[in-house]
Amino acid sequence: MQITFRCKSVFVPSPHRRRGLQKTQLIYPQHSDHRPSPIARPLPQRFTVKLISYGRVERKRTVVIVGGGIAGALLAKSIDHIAHAVLIDPKEYFEIPWANLRSRVEPSFAERSVIGHREYLKNGRLIISTAVGVTDQGVVTAEGRVVGFDYLVIATGHPYNSIRGRRDRLEKFQEGIQKQNSQGEVRLCSDNQKIKCSDSIMIVGGGATGVELAGEIAMDFPEKKVTLVHNGPRLLQFIGQKAGSRALEWLKSKNVQVLLEQSIDVASASESDREFRTSAGETVTADCYFLCVGKPVGSGWLRESALKEYLDRKGRLMVDENFRVGGLHNIFAIGDITDVPELKQGMVARRHALVVAKSLKLLLKGEGDCRLCRYRPSLQAQAWVSLGRKDAVVQYSFLTVSGFVPGMFRSRDLFVGKMRKSLGLEY
Repeated sequence: MQITFRCKSVFVPSPHRRRGLQKTQLIYPQHSDHRPSPIARPLPQRFTVKLISYGRVERKRTVVIVGGGIAGALLAKSIDHIAHAVLIDPKEYFEIPWANLRSRVEPSFAERSVIGHREYLKNGRLIISTAVGVTDQGVVTAEGRVVGFDYLVIATGHPYNSIRGRRDRLEKFQEGIQKQNSQGEVRLCSDNQKIKCSDSIMIVGGGATGVELAGEIAMDFPEKKVTLVHNGPRLLQFIGQKAGSRALEWLKSKNVQVLLEQSIDVASASESDREFRTSAGETVTADCYFLCVGKPVGSGWLRESALKEYLDRKGRLMVDENFRVGGLHNIFAIGDITDVPELKQGMVARRHALVVAKSLKLLLKGEGDCRLCRYRPSLQAQAWVSLGRKDAVVQYSFLTVSGFVPGMFRSRDLFVGKMRKSLGLEY
């Protein structure tokens, strides 16, 4: 098969700063007269590149980041000063996900854990919208806007909550926020108020989120009857059995009732229900409940896009050791949306962002692909799970530690100060 190519002139940074930029003639398939696609396909092994010395030209490359979670926010901050960073996110803030459990029982804690994007993104552009697709022209938003890019990084790990503004999100945690629905009924819209006004509380899900929320409520409201329902044989199934056993012992010591190997169909329940029947036929009485189960991967917007062929059966993007999607030279994916075989946690997403930030800095300087940073996933399960305000259980490799010692590092501040510092904010 014979393919005809044509030359296209673009500007790339020279590896030698004193020589400024060079004019490079790259080869593109001559399939149309339109501008080349921002999705850079792998070049053939044999091609001609002609370098011509040219005057110094200052132009920042555009890096579009879709998703303002842990990975997306940290990456945007890391490249804000060296590239034209464009962050696309449906909300105007970044929320430290593991801290919202503390915010439910201590609303003032959310003031530090819910961070406006503009607080750390000083030079870049913020587009508050939902991305609905990727085409040959760029990223398409819900309003039909097409955002072009030199490099694209996808960081939409899980679907976001529907609260757009930071102040509205903070009100969700505040005490005494009550609103009237269309039927004239007064509903409690604050998670904290729901907890305070309830004598009994049910938590569905025995993963890290469910265990930590049960611990927060048991410590701050010891008079409440807390029931945790989990469909698995033990708590914290994503890590070792010893960690799950220690978490179970701690919860029972705080009078939390734990029901294992049972499930509840909360989808068919209404807000007025006070009794719930488990799959084992046991009845749980609760004035309110919290659903703490896994969320689907946030890749639905890619299923009809130009990147749909790179989604695996679980809806995750297939990436290489450099986090590039499907071998494309200028499209990366980081965080929970990737198919990297490891635990999907905040600390892992943070590592993804730092690796891609280093690679982008090299690419923006004109370095070749051979110098990109390689990522090695951790084969050992590692996790920190808070147990109230003072205790925690930690698994690192084959070592499990629990009690107040790991709690000194994790439970007091939940690493919020560390995350704020990485974004260049006050500790």
